[in-house]
Amino acid sequence: MSTPTPTTITLDEPIKRDGGNIETVQVRRPNSGELRGLSLAELLNSNVDPLIKLLPRITLPTLTEAEIKKLAPADLVQFGGAVINFLAPKAAMEQFQSE
Repeated sequence: MSTPTPTTITLDEPIKRDGGNIETVQVRRPNSGELRGLSLAELLNSNVDPLIKLLPRITLPTLTEAEIKKLAPADLVQFGGAVINFLAPKAAMEQFQSE
């Protein structure tokens, strides 16, 4: 089974950090251990609280919860979409893409 390619998110509003702003962030598919303590249903519904907990586990550069809480809503939506794509079954994604 191949590992999906990480998704690159280009932020509408860069994150300000010492050493330079972060303008793009890679999001990779979480493994089961990284989903611990989170509700899959809430993640699939793009619930903000689980996203805030999950994103530090699967982003590169690693974003902190504080940074994620300051994201522009449009940027958070991009991250939510990436997570949903990783969690959806492969067959469902193929069917969605063929429609």
